[in-house]
Amino acid sequence: MSSGFTKEERLVVVGSSLGTVFEWYDFYLYGSLAAIIAKQFFAGTDPNTAFIFALLAFAAGFIVRPFGAILFGRLGDLVGRKYTFLVTIVIMGLATFLVGVLPSYAQVGVIAPIALISLRILQGLALGGEYGGAATYVAEHAPSDKRGYFTSFIQTTATLGLFLSLLVILGVRTYLGEEQFADWGWRIPFLVSVILLGISIWIRLAMNESPIFARMKKQGKGSKAPLTESFGQWKNAKIVILALLGLTAGQAVVWYTGQFYALFFLTQTLKVDSATANILIAISLIIGTPFFIVFGIMSDKIGRKKIIMAGCLLAVLTYFPLFKGLTHYANPALEKAINSAPVVVTADPNDCQFQFNPTGTKSFTSSCDIAKASLARRSVNYTNANAPAGTTASIKIGDKVIQSYDAKKVADPKAAAADFTAKFNEAVTAAGYPAKADPDQINKPMVLLILTILVIYVTMVYGPIAALLVELFPTRIRYTSMSLPYHIGNGWFGGLLPTTAFAMVALKGDVYYGLWYPIIVALGTFVIGTLFIREERNVNLER
Repeated sequence: MSSGFTKEERLVVVGSSLGTVFEWYDFYLYGSLAAIIAKQFFAGTDPNTAFIFALLAFAAGFIVRPFGAILFGRLGDLVGRKYTFLVTIVIMGLATFLVGVLPSYAQVGVIAPIALISLRILQGLALGGEYGGAATYVAEHAPSDKRGYFTSFIQTTATLGLFLSLLVILGVRTYLGEEQFADWGWRIPFLVSVILLGISIWIRLAMNESPIFARMKKQGKGSKAPLTESFGQWKNAKIVILALLGLTAGQAVVWYTGQFYALFFLTQTLKVDSATANILIAISLIIGTPFFIVFGIMSDKIGRKKIIMAGCLLAVLTYFPLFKGLTHYANPALEKAINSAPVVVTADPNDCQFQFNPTGTKSFTSSCDIAKASLARRSVNYTNANAPAGTTASIKIGDKVIQSYDAKKVADPKAAAADFTAKFNEAVTAAGYPAKADPDQINKPMVLLILTILVIYVTMVYGPIAALLVELFPTRIRYTSMSLPYHIGNGWFGGLLPTTAFAMVALKGDVYYGLWYPIIVALGTFVIGTLFIREERNVNLER
C-alpha cells in the first residue's frame, strides 16, 4: 500500500482504516450471530419470532445511526475530526465487550434483551460518528487527484470488519465445537474486541488533526451552528436530500443485499449450514475486496457518479437471476420442489397481516399468519386464494389440505400448534421440500462465483462514495452534512433490509419477493442520481 503515499499519508490512511475496521468488526458480530443470540436473549418467544426479534435488535443499531451522525457530526465540525472519532471507537469497543458478559434470558429474564438492545443503540450512535469522521479526515489529507484512491481504503473497512468477524467466529466455532459455541463460546468474539479497542486508541492518539480543518479554525471560519447550516438552510439541505436519495439509499441496499442478505438467504431460505455459508461469503469477500481500491482509483480518472450509478443499474437488472442461480446451485432439491409442488394458501384476506414488527411487541396469531409464517420458514413458494370472511386458513400441498388454526380461538394453543406442525412438516417433506441443503449437492464454485459478483456490485457503489460525499459539502459543515445522508441510507434503507425482505416473502409467498425492496430503491437512486447529482471530482475541499 506504500505506492503513492508519503510517510504521513500512510499513517493517516492506515490509522483511520484500521480503527474503522475494528469498529465495523464490533458492529457486525451481532448480525453474524443473530440466530444464536435469538436463543440466548429472546428465549421467551417462539423460534421464528425470536429470530425476527434478534434481527430487529441488530437493526436497532442501524436505526439510531443517523442520530449518532447528528451528534458526532456536529462535534466533529466544532472541535475537530481526530478526537471525535477517537471518542466513537471507545464507545463502540466498550459496548461490544459488554455484550460478551451480559447474562442470558434464562438468567435474568426480560432484563437481558433490554440490556442487549441498549448496547446495540450505543454501538449505532458510535458508528454514526465514526464513518463520517474517518472519511472526512482521510479526504482532507488526500491530494485532490487521489481522493478516490485514499478514501477507498476507508471503504474497504466495512467489508474487512465483516470478514474479520466471520473469521473469528469460524475459528472459535471450529475449535470449541458447535454445542459449546452455541452455549457460551459465542461470547469470545465479543470479548476479543477489548484488545482491538486498545490498539485503536493507541494508533489514533498518535495522529494529527486534519490540516484543512486546523487551518479553517485558525482563520476563524469554522461553523458555530453546524446543524442549522447543514439542515436549516435550503441551499445545503437540498444537497443532503439529493445525497440520500440519489446516492446512499441505493448504495446501502446494494451493499446489504450483496453481503448480509446473501448470507441470510443462504442460511435461512436455502438452508445451507452456517459454517459452509460463512466460508463461502468470506472467500467472496477476499476476492472482491481489492475492487474497492480499483473502483476508487477509477473514480479519480472517470468520475465517482458513473461508477456508482452503473453498480445500482447492474443490481436492478441482475438480482433476480443471480439469486435464482444461488438456489439452483446451493439447494437444487428446493428448486425442484418449488417448480413441481404448487402450494396454495386459502384464507380470508382480512385475516392476513404484513408480518413486519419493528417494536417486537406484535404477535401474529391468526390462522393465515401462522400458515404463511410456517411456509416462509420452510422456504415454500405458494399462491394466495381468497376465502369468505371468517374462514380458517388452509394450506393445499399437492392433493393434501392442512387446516391452520387461530391461536386465540383454540382451547389449547400448544396442542393445536403441535398437531398443525406435525401435519405440516409431513406434507412439506412428502412434497420434496428439504429440511436443509444437501452438502453433496452444493455446487460450491458456482455459489462462490455468484457471491463474488454480488460483492463486486458492492465495491462499485461503495468504493467511490466517500470521496463524492466529502466533495459535495464545505469544510465548516462537512462532517455533519455527509454523515446524516450516509447513515440514513445505510442505517435505515440498508439496515432494515433483511427484516423487511423476510416480511415481504411471508406476505407474498415467493422466496424471491424480498428482492423487490433493494431493486426498487436502487432503481430510484439510479434515476435521481443520474439526473441531479453533480460530479465533483478534483474540487478544492478548502471552501
